Amino acid sequence: MNELMRSMPSPTLPGLRLPPGPHAHRGWLFKWTNYLKGYQRRWFVLSSDGLLSYYRTQAEMAHTCRGTIPMATAHIEVGDTCHLVVTSGGRSYHLKSTSDAECQRWASALQQAKASGSQMMQHSDDSGDEGPPALDGRALTAGVLKTLASKLDDLSTCNELIGKHGAALQRSLSELEDPRGATDGTDRLKAVNERATLFRITSNAAINACRDFLDVAETHSRRWQRALQYEREQRHHLEETLEQLAKQHNSLERAWREKPHTAGVERTPEGEASDENEEAEFFDAMEDTPAFITVTASNHTQHKRSTSNQSMMSGGRPNDWTHNEDCIKCVCKDSSGPNLMQQRRARRSRIPDKPNYSLNLWSIMKNCIGKELSKIPMPVNFNEPLSMLQRLTEDLEYSELLDRAARCDSTLEQMCLVAAFSVSSYSTTVHRTAKPFNPLLGETYELDRLDEYGYRSVSEQVSHHPPAAAHHVSSERGWTLWQDIAIDSKFRGKYISVMPLGCIHLEFHSSGHHYVWSKVTSTVHNIIVGKLWIDQSGDIEIVNTSTKDSCHLKFSPYSYFSRDAPRKVTGVVQDQEGSAHYILSGTWDDKMESAKIVDSSPGGGGSEGKQKTVYQTLPAKLLWKKYPLPDNAENMHFFSSLALTLNEPEDGVAPTDSRLRPDQQLMEAGLWDEANIQKQRLEERQRLERKKREAQASEALEDGQDIEGYHPQWFEKRTNEATGERTYVYRGGYWEAKERQDWTQCPEIF
Repeated sequence: MNELMRSMPSPTLPGLRLPPGPHAHRGWLFKWTNYLKGYQRRWFVLSSDGLLSYYRTQAEMAHTCRGTIPMATAHIEVGDTCHLVVTSGGRSYHLKSTSDAECQRWASALQQAKASGSQMMQHSDDSGDEGPPALDGRALTAGVLKTLASKLDDLSTCNELIGKHGAALQRSLSELEDPRGATDGTDRLKAVNERATLFRITSNAAINACRDFLDVAETHSRRWQRALQYEREQRHHLEETLEQLAKQHNSLERAWREKPHTAGVERTPEGEASDENEEAEFFDAMEDTPAFITVTASNHTQHKRSTSNQSMMSGGRPNDWTHNEDCIKCVCKDSSGPNLMQQRRARRSRIPDKPNYSLNLWSIMKNCIGKELSKIPMPVNFNEPLSMLQRLTEDLEYSELLDRAARCDSTLEQMCLVAAFSVSSYSTTVHRTAKPFNPLLGETYELDRLDEYGYRSVSEQVSHHPPAAAHHVSSERGWTLWQDIAIDSKFRGKYISVMPLGCIHLEFHSSGHHYVWSKVTSTVHNIIVGKLWIDQSGDIEIVNTSTKDSCHLKFSPYSYFSRDAPRKVTGVVQDQEGSAHYILSGTWDDKMESAKIVDSSPGGGGSEGKQKTVYQTLPAKLLWKKYPLPDNAENMHFFSSLALTLNEPEDGVAPTDSRLRPDQQLMEAGLWDEANIQKQRLEERQRLERKKREAQASEALEDGQDIEGYHPQWFEKRTNEATGERTYVYRGGYWEAKERQDWTQCPEIF
């Protein structure tokens, strides 16, 4: 038996990991793990033989490897904001570096390793093929499969023989150990040796058959891997080509729509109306209070739908609203449009990068569960260098939607644009999980964009507990917006809920139409562990108090088990009779579209016993699309282009303006320790002022005098005629005081 064991070769264990070759590149990268842990720091080592290995720490290199990626067959994509995506073997690895320079170094090293590994694979292949499979690939594959089947038959035969000879050897050994056997011991020993020899020969044959099978499989596996990689690269190249063609088609179509006379064709309003009536399609299924569904189009509209859909896939929009899908700044009909861009003041496009300070949030908030968020003492590490007044002003990021709405003759189309504007205000929050500064009582903020966008805005903190702010915007392009928002926020342990209380009012000057709506609930998840992310959920009811038209918007909360698109928003626009005229759909972080309803019919029962309605609609029109974030936004608190300018110094602002807050200025400059000192000073000063007012109120009560509470400087409470509620309304005088530079009535709060 010892001789038999010595004669058998020792195969290499399939799970044995050989140490990598010399290191070509190494360093720290952040690797995406899962939604619970997010990106985790890992030590990556790229060896000269084209293997990318990663470890939890550098010390693990001596004994444990977390994973290895062969670069020869990998696909490498360089995304924005220091991201890399490496795809190998059907699995994608999302990596992130600490800087753009480091990302480029890794990308270059990985591309070089991929090229070297592919070349090594081609030279090591005995077949000598260096391109994709030839035209007789099917015959070659059939031959390979036939060879593998033959080798598999050999293995099956060896397996049967091993079983047969093994059983015979076992019987001989049993007879040899049995003292009652009648035959001579020499004969029994000879039989054992013969059967052991047969068993050894059969085992060697099985091992050789295994080797042959493995050699054939490995030889052709390399060929198939190259063929698969070639097909992947060809598909990626084809996708990029199609994308470029779609963009070119989109640009040509937009150019034709903006200047149709250059093509020798003039579009008439009648022609547009007739096209709109003929190109009918059925909208995607959505649900609302009177729930509705859709069905596939009828046969007589299939040709029109296919033509329309092809246009929409290529970027075209079969509608009569002129706009640019890449940059949704609409083409104004007035003559001042071209000169407006030349008159705009150059605004700053970046702020200092955010420092990387680590602080344990749970150690601060573990004893604050159930408390109101504004009463929790928070360091600036969890803030962004903007106040809540400035976050309210960010609602004006897409003010051109209201400019377009002011020019609309149809009240229902106007409602669609107002609804898109109400959704657009949440697009800036998708990456903004940091908390804005709580404004001090009496703090103000102005934003004068009269020369650039035709509006100017002023806001003031009118109450501290509960925190409430008033905001007023007046536009020379035909509209006025005001809002009175109080914030009710709770820390629930795993998440923070922020519930805005109050209404937003919008009035158009020419028609007098007055719109009223409220905000939805914002929730910040993964407070204790994992990567912070924000979600918007709830319903918005927009009402035109003049015509009684309404729009119901539903912000669907994110669910891991839902098949719907994340951050989905759906809605329906109805007239005063309750008849639906437009369907709205999109996401609050990207875009909104509207589709005009041309027919409806009752459908089957929906969930929770609701009746569904089938709506037939015209092709969808793009109402709003989010602007791309500025370069390096991830290092600048994910601020939008407007947010980057909100703290920009302005001459002549009130001494209570948020731009002048010392803690906010220091935080934006990256001096967070100094900012925390200033923040504590301001909060302590505010507490002393509050105690002083409470003491004065107590003295007045004891003397039997009337108690006068705090009165804001620029706003006053009035009864709203549309809703019957008492809200803070702009009393006027701010811009006149700025023109005179008379700020004597402003309190000293900083």
